[in-house]
Amino acid sequence: MASIAASCFLGDNNISIYASSSSLFTRNTLTFPTYFSGTSFNGRKQFVVFAKRLSGLEEVMRIRREREQNTSTQVRRRLPLRRLKVSPRLPVPDHILKPPYVSSKLLPEIASEFQIHDEEGIAHMRTACELAARVLEHAGTLVRPSVTTNEIDKAVHQMIIDAGAYPSPLGYGGFPKSVCTSVNECMCHGIPDSRQLQDGDIINIDVTVYLNGYHGDTSKTFLCGNVDEATKRLVKVTEECLERGIAVCKDGALFRKIGKRISEHAEKFGYGVVERFVGHGVGTVFHSEPLIFHHRNEKPGSMVAGQTFTIEPILTLGTTECVTWEDNWTTLTKDGSPAAQFEHTILITKTGAEILTKC
Repeated sequence: MASIAASCFLGDNNISIYASSSSLFTRNTLTFPTYFSGTSFNGRKQFVVFAKRLSGLEEVMRIRREREQNTSTQVRRRLPLRRLKVSPRLPVPDHILKPPYVSSKLLPEIASEFQIHDEEGIAHMRTACELAARVLEHAGTLVRPSVTTNEIDKAVHQMIIDAGAYPSPLGYGGFPKSVCTSVNECMCHGIPDSRQLQDGDIINIDVTVYLNGYHGDTSKTFLCGNVDEATKRLVKVTEECLERGIAVCKDGALFRKIGKRISEHAEKFGYGVVERFVGHGVGTVFHSEPLIFHHRNEKPGSMVAGQTFTIEPILTLGTTECVTWEDNWTTLTKDGSPAAQFEHTILITKTGAEILTKC
């Protein structure tokens, strides 16, 4: 379950052109060199290099325009999401251990302590995360046209309490359900309701369980029926971004490498990376430092063996600007374009990262 980093990020509505010798995406404003002025210039070689750079920039912009045009024709038009009936909160047996925030409707602060575990703690994390992965896998089998997100919530809730665990989202800051279900243009934190899934929808299901005092957190975007090619590619690339972010993780690695690697891959396809929602430390608390930014950033800090946190990028076909409904949870892309998200909880080791949320 994503943590909120900042206010909504201004996306593709304000596009500026940037260029540099290393990357067309770094913020160095394009300027004309001094040797190119009036009717003469010094050095044919320098002019050719400049011309090539300008030509390359034009080619990038041409490809982007073509992608935007193709996307507008390929993405199936859907009715905008609207809130339907939300059923009452489901009960949890008294014997199941509950996280401390359940007794309050206030949104907990992000805990400052990193989640670093000894061998016993790692064993508990593996158990909680494996359960979360199995619940998510089961939830995915329910995705088909006519099924409601409320039915998915009920199934997830029952499987979690049957395992003696607590559904972490339930009661977190007043969240009324046991799972987040984010359909189509919903970036994240969608509240299950009576809406039926439609052929061609995509849905992110975000599962977190609290077992033996430890949280395991994971999510995946599923295809419902016949999804258009443009949206299927968005889903595929988003999962690839998660994989690439995990691949740079190991003891001593800088956190900011995650955002760099994710951004590099997303930009190849012209997708936006949402900045407002971030990954987070997870363990005995649901959300803690460090915050994991999925976009390019210069944040300090490095990873430590035994540490657990989530990586959970959200990519969009259009703008990364967002709007949040009055429920203070459901967050949509401002332009109604599809969004996709994938998430794993990982354990940092001396040589890499272990994905804990796998069956």
